[in-house]
Amino acid sequence: MADNKKELERNELHRAIWALADEMRGAVDGWDFKQYVLGMLFYRYISENITNYINATEAKGFDYAKLSDKEAKQAKDDLVKEKGFFILPSQLFCNVLNKADKDENLNETLESVFKGIEASAKGTPSEPDLDGLFDDFDVNSTKLGKTVADKCKMLRKLMHGIADMKLGDYKDNTIDAFGDAYEYLMAMYASNAGKSGGEFFTPQEVSELLVRIITIGKKYLNKAYDPAVGSASLLLKFRKVLGKDGVRKGFFGQEKNLTTYNLARINMFLHDVNYNKFNIAHGDTLTDPQHWDDEPFDGIVSNPPYSIKWDGDDNPLLINDPRFAPAGVLAPKSKADLAFVMHILSWLSTDGTAAVVCFPGIMYRGGSEKKIRQYLVDNNYVDAIIQMPDNLFFGTSIATCIMVLKKSKKDNKILFVDASKECVKVTNANKLSDENIENIINRLVERKNKKYEAKLVSIDEVAEQDFNLSVSTYVEQKDTREKVDIAVLNRDIAEIVKKEDALRKAIDKIIADLEK
Repeated sequence: MADNKKELERNELHRAIWALADEMRGAVDGWDFKQYVLGMLFYRYISENITNYINATEAKGFDYAKLSDKEAKQAKDDLVKEKGFFILPSQLFCNVLNKADKDENLNETLESVFKGIEASAKGTPSEPDLDGLFDDFDVNSTKLGKTVADKCKMLRKLMHGIADMKLGDYKDNTIDAFGDAYEYLMAMYASNAGKSGGEFFTPQEVSELLVRIITIGKKYLNKAYDPAVGSASLLLKFRKVLGKDGVRKGFFGQEKNLTTYNLARINMFLHDVNYNKFNIAHGDTLTDPQHWDDEPFDGIVSNPPYSIKWDGDDNPLLINDPRFAPAGVLAPKSKADLAFVMHILSWLSTDGTAAVVCFPGIMYRGGSEKKIRQYLVDNNYVDAIIQMPDNLFFGTSIATCIMVLKKSKKDNKILFVDASKECVKVTNANKLSDENIENIINRLVERKNKKYEAKLVSIDEVAEQDFNLSVSTYVEQKDTREKVDIAVLNRDIAEIVKKEDALRKAIDKIIADLEK
C-alpha cells in the first residue's frame, strides 16, 4: 500500500511539473525554465522549512507566517545559527504569493526577497552555502518578457504553478517530494539536451549502482565526496541507499561551472541537508582543489567529464603536486580522465572505496596513460573494472567503464566484470533495472570467476598484458552465433543438390517436348 501511495504521489508531482513546463513552453527555453522552476521551488521549500521549524517549537496554533516582521526579527540570530538562513514573515513564499496578483512590481519584490535571504547569512558560518544561490534566477531577464508587466505575468504563472504542486509537509510525504521534483526536472531536460553549461546528468539507476558499490558491507559512511559534483544528485544518492543519517559527517564536493555549483547547493537544501552537513566548493578540482585540509574521504563517487582538456605539463607545478607526483607522469593535456582518478585516489581514506565512471580509452591507450595505469596496478589500488552497457547516459552512446579503487585490498588481484549486457531497452536508450544492479553487485561481492561474466586476475597477469585494463582482455566473450552441425549441413546440401538435379532434368524434358 505504501509503495502504491509513493507512486501516486510521485506521478502527481511529475504531472504538475510537466503541466507547468507545457504552459510556459515557448516563453522560456527548456534549460532556462529549469533554472526558474528550481529557483522558485527552492524559495517555496526554505519558506516552508523555516516556518515548520519555528511552528514546531511554539504553542499549538502558532503560525510564523502570520507574525509581524518586527516580532520575527528578535529570533533572527538563533535561527541563522540553527538553519543557516532567515526569512521575514512578509518575505515567505505564501505571503508574497497572496499579494502577487496585485503586485505590479513582483519582479522587484522577489529580487528584494532573494537578496534578503542571502544577506541573512552574511558574517556567519553558513554564508558560503547561501551566497549567490539565486544568481541564476534573473527576475529582470528578457527571457521572462520584454516589459515589466510581461515579466510579472510570467513570474505569477510560475509562482502559482509551484504553489499548486502537492508537495505537502516533507515529513509526511512517502517520497522526498522536493528532491524528487528536482531530479525529475533534471532528467526531463537532460534527456533532450544531454548537458547544459558543462553539466552532465548521471541517470538515477547508474548513481544507485555507484553508491551500492561504495557501500558494500557498510551501514554508514563518515564522509562522502565527489570531485566533479555537478548538481549533486549522484552524491545525494547515499542518503537513499544508507538512509538520512547514513553519512555522518556530511557531503563534500567541488564544481567548476558556476550555475551547476549553485544547483548543487540548492539540491542539498531541497533534500533537507542542513548547511553544516555539506561543503560544496566552486573551482577547478584539478588545478585549484578545495578540501586540502579535510581528513580523507571513505566514500568517493564520481562521473567526471570525459576526455576534457587540462593544463597538464604546461603547468610546471602539477608534476610536483602530491596528488599526481607518485605516478611520475601527468595525464595528457587533451585527456584529463586519469588526472581525476589520481586526484580521487589522493583524497581517498586508507579504508575507503571509490567508484569512478571512466571513458573506455583510458583502459588501454599507451603513453603517459599506460604509465599511470602501471602505477595503479603495481601499488594494488585497482579493486575492479566493470564494463557497462552502451547508451546508458543522456547525450552519449559510449559504453563506459567503472573503476573501483581501494587502498587496503585483501588480495593482489583485480576483478574484471563484463556487465555489457546488464540492461533493459527503454525507447532508444538502455537502462539498468533493479535486477541488473543486483547482478553486478553480486559479482563484486562474490569476487570469483564466472564464465562470460567475471574473471579474477592477478596483478602479475595484468602486468604481462602490458597493464591493459580492458575487461574484454580477460573475460571471454560468449559466442552467440548459431551452432551448426557440419554433418547435418552436408546431408542437407546433398539433398538440395539431388532435388536440384531432378528439377533440372524435369525442366530439360519439358523443353525437349516443346521443341518437338
